[in-house]
Amino acid sequence: MSERVLVSQLKAREDGPVSVSGWVETVRDQKKVQFVILRDETGAVQLVNPATRPAEDGSEQDAAALALTDVISNLAHGTFLTVTGALKHDERVKLGGVEIKIGDLQVAGASLPETPIAADSSMDKRMDWRFIDLRTRRNNLIFRIQTTLEHAMRTYWIDRDYIEIHTPKLMSSPSESRAELFQLEYFGDQTAYLAQSPQHFKQMAQAAGFGKVFEIADAFRADPSFTSRHATEFTSIDAEISWIDSHEDVATMQEELLQAAFQAVKDKHGDEIEELFGLEVTVPTLPFPRIPLAEAHRIVEARGYQIPRTDGDLDPEGERQIAAHVKETYDHDFVFVTDYHPEIRPFYHMRNPETGMTNSYDLIYRGTEITTGAQREHRVEVLEEQAVEKGLDPAGLEHYLDFFRYGVPPHGGFGMGLARLLMLLLGESSIREVTYLFRGPTRLAP
Repeated sequence: MSERVLVSQLKAREDGPVSVSGWVETVRDQKKVQFVILRDETGAVQLVNPATRPAEDGSEQDAAALALTDVISNLAHGTFLTVTGALKHDERVKLGGVEIKIGDLQVAGASLPETPIAADSSMDKRMDWRFIDLRTRRNNLIFRIQTTLEHAMRTYWIDRDYIEIHTPKLMSSPSESRAELFQLEYFGDQTAYLAQSPQHFKQMAQAAGFGKVFEIADAFRADPSFTSRHATEFTSIDAEISWIDSHEDVATMQEELLQAAFQAVKDKHGDEIEELFGLEVTVPTLPFPRIPLAEAHRIVEARGYQIPRTDGDLDPEGERQIAAHVKETYDHDFVFVTDYHPEIRPFYHMRNPETGMTNSYDLIYRGTEITTGAQREHRVEVLEEQAVEKGLDPAGLEHYLDFFRYGVPPHGGFGMGLARLLMLLLGESSIREVTYLFRGPTRLAP
């Protein structure tokens, strides 16, 4: 492989020979000079070629120069190419203060002349041509931010001796309930389910004595929602820890994790985020505010909104109202809503014997719920009772309940949607914008 210099490295190089590769963003074909803006995964650079045109008097011209001018004139947006030429630093060049005089140009992959999408294309149209949509600097930055965010979280966990696990996504029984479940035939006479979450397997790791685990992986929900924050396949960020006293230990770990992750994003991408998204990354202070659900209801009602749900949970507008209250009162973007009634929580959430509420929370970020966390019930006889209360047959939970028959320490954890977190961090209107390839009820391609 020949040496390839990235655009981001050009400013630090001395003037002289250089080779760059990328795709054509724009071509300005003027009478005496041609300009090409070449973009790679790290930035854009201006290429220059003194145009050589056929002589009007029929005199001979340099054939190679004429050919290069002709090739540049016919370059289409999106064409991938390699250019070898002379790098020159020039403060007058607005694009990075450098330019490359083209010596040789090799087309690696030509593009059709008509691009199927434009900046004002609808979201669905852009999703149809996602590989082209992702070529923009703004979209490229989204996935650099995602990389930094995940790396920072992994670093937080690994520095604290967590174990990374990879749980199966094919399951013999549902991980939470039979609602919103993808079912498929498995070798003829068996039925398999796509995992809604790694919940059971995270808890198995506690029974195995792993102590502290995390996973960042796909999860699947057969949810027919068409909202801006739902998907049928999404990336779930999960952690589970042993020897906790309550869900408060889980919440403390999560707020520290998010502070570390946001600080890493701000340090590495803060200036670019401000330039391309028009917002400043706010690193959350600790601790995050905590508000019991019953108090949250009173606050929301006092703000003039009556939650229409009958199960006692917050609806999306209720989440926005409580977030607005927290922002006005505490100047904070996050809030833990705690003390949920068992009726609106899974059977495996531990219940507080004094209040009757579950040891659980939802984490709301900028008006949208991004996490459910809880202390798990680790006493098998209580688990069985709570499963029956929920209308579940313990016989169908045998593999799960077996974990607890051989000893499990007090434990708890959380699950958090990566796309929701990114969407809210960057002020985007939909998780489609921050998902590499979105999957929803009507989208299975590309």
